[in-house]
Amino acid sequence: MSTRGGTLQAPAEVRTEPSGQAGPARLRLVVYILALGTFLMGTTEFVVAGLLPEIAGDLGVSVARTGLMITVFAVGMIIGAPLMAMLTLRLPKRLTLMLALAVFAVGHVIVALSSDFTVLLAARFLTAIATGAFWAVANVAAANAAGPAASSRALGLVGAGAMLANVVGVPVGAFAGQLIGWRGPFWALAALSAAAIVLIARTVAHDGPAQQTVSVRSELTALRSGRVWLVLAACATTTGGVLAAYSYIAPLLTDRSGIASGIVPLVLVGFGLGALAGSLVGGRLGDRRPHTVTIVAAAGATLLLLAISLLAGYAVPTIILVTLLGFFGLGANPVLMALAVRFAKQAPVLASALTVSAFNLGTAIGSGIAGHTLDSSLGTTGPAIVGTVIAALTLIPTILIALLQRRCTAAAA
Repeated sequence: MSTRGGTLQAPAEVRTEPSGQAGPARLRLVVYILALGTFLMGTTEFVVAGLLPEIAGDLGVSVARTGLMITVFAVGMIIGAPLMAMLTLRLPKRLTLMLALAVFAVGHVIVALSSDFTVLLAARFLTAIATGAFWAVANVAAANAAGPAASSRALGLVGAGAMLANVVGVPVGAFAGQLIGWRGPFWALAALSAAAIVLIARTVAHDGPAQQTVSVRSELTALRSGRVWLVLAACATTTGGVLAAYSYIAPLLTDRSGIASGIVPLVLVGFGLGALAGSLVGGRLGDRRPHTVTIVAAAGATLLLLAISLLAGYAVPTIILVTLLGFFGLGANPVLMALAVRFAKQAPVLASALTVSAFNLGTAIGSGIAGHTLDSSLGTTGPAIVGTVIAALTLIPTILIALLQRRCTAAAA
C-alpha cells in the first residue's frame, strides 16, 4: 500500500500478526485529526433533531416542515459523496479535505445568519455535500496513513468520531441551543471547522506523483467488482435495519416500555456509547477477521432487534438491548468500508464515497418504511420489526463475500 501516492493497494487477503510480534502499532496523529472532522460532521447531521422546536418557533414554520433540514442533509450526503469524490479526484487529498471543511464552515455561517427557511435548506444541502466529500476522502487518507495492517482500525477510529457526536456533540449542541439560541451551535461548528482546517494542513501528508495519474475512468472500474456491490448492499441493509428502529425508539420506550420521557435521552446516550465501543472494537478485530466481524455483527443486530420487538413491554431489558444494538448494529461499519476500499483496488476514493451514500440511502429507506408502520396494527413496535427484517438481509451479502474470499484464497493457493 502506498502511503504517499494516494493509491490504496490492499493485499488480496488479510494477514494476521506473527505470533511473536508485538501488539498493534499506535495510529498516527492524522487519523485522530480526521476523527475530529467526522465528529463535527456527525454533530451537524443530528443536532438539528434536538433543535427542531426552537428553529420552528423562530422561523415561524411547523416542526414537520423544519424536519426537512434533516431530509435535505441526507439527500445531500447520498448525492454529494460520490459526486464530489469524482470532481475532486485529481486534487491532492489534503487540499480536498481543507476545501470541504471551508465549505462546511461557510454553510454553517449562512444557517446562523439567515432567517429565510429556503436559504437554510440550501445551506444544509451545501453543508451535506461538503460532509460527503470530507468523509469519503478522510476514509482513504486514514487507511493510507495507517497502512494495510491497521486500515480497519484507523477507519474504526474515524467512524468513532461520528459515533462520539451522538454521545457528546448532539446533546451538548441541543443543550447549548436551548440556553443561547439555536444559532449558537452553528456558530460553534463553523469556528471548530475553521480550526480543523489548520490541523489538516499540518498533519495530512502531500500526495505523490501517483495521484496525478488517477482518472475518473480508473475510479469507475470499482463498479465492475461484484464484491464491491455486495459490500454496498451490506452497508445499506445493516444501517437501514438499525436506524429504522432507532429513528422511532422514543415512542417505543415511552408508550410500550413505560419509560419516562426524561429518561429517553439517557437511553439514547447508551446507544451512542454502544455504537462508539462497537466501532472501535469492530475496527480493531476487522483487520484480522473481517468476514467474521461482519457476519457476527449482522446476526447480532438481527437477534437484538427481534428481542426488542418481543420484549418492548419491559423497561430494563429494552434499555440493555438498545445499548447492545448500538454495539452490534454499527460496529461492523468500519470493516465494511475497509472491504469496499480493498475490493475496489485502484479506485479507493469512489468506493469510499459509495459506502457513505449506501449508509445514508439505507437510513432513508429504512426509516421511511418504519415510519409508515406506526399507524398500522403493529404500532410502536413496527419500526423494530421492520428493522429486524432489513438487518437479517445483511447476512446474505456478508456470507457471500466470505465465500467468495475463501474461493479466491483457495484459487491463489
